[in-house]
Amino acid sequence: MSGEHMQIGEVAARTELSLRTIRHYEGTGLVIPSARSQGGFRLYTEADVARLMVIRRMKPLGFTLDEMSDLLAATDRLDADEDLPDGVREQLLNRVREFEQITQERIADLRTQLARAEEFADTLARRLPDDSA
Repeated sequence: MSGEHMQIGEVAARTELSLRTIRHYEGTGLVIPSARSQGGFRLYTEADVARLMVIRRMKPLGFTLDEMSDLLAATDRLDADEDLPDGVREQLLNRVREFEQITQERIADLRTQLARAEEFADTLARRLPDDSA
């Protein structure tokens, strides 16, 4: 096998996703292996790994599989070599901008949740006796 393709185990290790999760994303059409070996094993490229990393980063922010598919479709079209009409290109860019805005809002919400969790942990720690003495 050439260095250009990786089997699913290597992809799982690199993305920190389980084999089952990668297969699930394949089943939903979010990522399709770029090739198959003669023995039928899934083969992935760096582009496939990058796609899985986008999905992995969207998941903890609460994006649905449909939303992930929507964003990936927009970025796929923007990244394609074909010339897009200006109106279509602008629509796609606006869709990516919407995702960026939603992402920033969700990050702010997570920061608030984290601050509250840290305050709670501090409250609990203050209730405990100091064992350093």
